Amino acid sequence: MLIDSHCHPDRLDLSAYDGSLDALLTEARSAGLGALLAVGIDLESSREMIRLAARHADLHASVGVHPLQERPTALPDEDLLLELGASTGVVAIGETGIDRHYDSDNLDWQRESFRIHARVARRLGKPLVVHSRDARAETLEVLREAVDPEVGGVLHCFTENWDMARAAIELGFYISFSGIVTFRNAGELRDVAARVPLDRLLVETDAPWLAPVPFRGKTNRPQYVAEVARCVAALHGLGQAEFDERIAANFSSLFGVELAVAQA
Repeated sequence: MLIDSHCHPDRLDLSAYDGSLDALLTEARSAGLGALLAVGIDLESSREMIRLAARHADLHASVGVHPLQERPTALPDEDLLLELGASTGVVAIGETGIDRHYDSDNLDWQRESFRIHARVARRLGKPLVVHSRDARAETLEVLREAVDPEVGGVLHCFTENWDMARAAIELGFYISFSGIVTFRNAGELRDVAARVPLDRLLVETDAPWLAPVPFRGKTNRPQYVAEVARCVAALHGLGQAEFDERIAANFSSLFGVELAVAQA
């Protein structure tokens, strides 16, 4: 069973499927996909993730407001996030976090939005899905002050160094690797992936972005998580079936969802 621990179904290119998300998901399932975390990036898409989770038993929703917003004028409404986060099918809060790579002009907004999401996650007892780029110190500061380590969360699409990964793991977090880990110039990131303990690993597509080798440059799809899993499994010297079972168990443990393979 393959697990895509971070995907944006509402952003997927459906042109090859006559506009049908159902057709794309059917193809992904036939390729071995067993579960997917459907991640919201704003309130509208978060509501759509909730609707998708209600329609598909193997889709689970995360609700939140992404840190890279165009000229945000207001912070996310904490009460509204609480309401969305308590909805059936919602297993996590986010994605949220801090990004200094693409936008350093609204850091105060990003920090406070991150804290709001962290409070919501803590109040609901649900894990936090975190986006962090070029913001190691800022991200860890919020995690240390606001996140319940008994609940934790995941640093998704991880591209930072081992020191940050280790610090996050100590705070109860999982580390998720995307197609970037398969890129030819990602040797340092593969070194980090090899050091993350097996019980703290996840893999993802972040589709429709960041398609892994050999699909790099193309629109990403959930089933392409197989290439990410293949790369990280090799780094740990594991057979594919054993690795996939471990990832399924981690996904089940973090998000509190029942997967048949994870119960073995």
